[in-house]
Amino acid sequence: MSEKYKVRDQDKLHFITFATVYWLDLFTRVEYKNILTDSLKHCHENKGLELYAWVIMTNHIHLIAGSAKGFVLEDIIRDYKKYTSVAMSRAIADNPHESRKEWLLWMLARATKKSDKHTKYQVWQQEYHPVELGTNEMMEQRLDYLHENPVKEGWVDTPEDYLYSSARDYTGRKGYWL
Repeated sequence: MSEKYKVRDQDKLHFITFATVYWLDLFTRVEYKNILTDSLKHCHENKGLELYAWVIMTNHIHLIAGSAKGFVLEDIIRDYKKYTSVAMSRAIADNPHESRKEWLLWMLARATKKSDKHTKYQVWQQEYHPVELGTNEMMEQRLDYLHENPVKEGWVDTPEDYLYSSARDYTGRKGYWL
């Protein structure tokens, strides 16, 4: 991870974005998005991820997150990306209904040519961008930005209508899993 984008204070919340290689639209199927949400839930329940807001788009994820005492946010994100990369690659390869299977796997394999960490498939770009949220104004701005993403894409009329987001939790409706 570059020096510019680093978690410097584990006690602070961060706005984190990470994207697929080549900005591929991988998360178009429910079963693929469920891999991501189930893994977020696992990290929240077992790895010290403090998750305050999230949204899954077709080719990237935004989080507002921190880490519980004794846990390191970079380690949690590393483990999340590693696990979901393997699970996504397997889900694509095993999906008989995936019309883009050969092309997607070829692109994910192609991305490994630029990486010494990956051998078969690479789903995520290596870097991600944690931005420390030092003020309430920054927190509110990022929270609005994150939840408005599906609206800006034209998928829903209001943020809380998008299932793969924490927006429902902020309106008092039961969210996806928290």
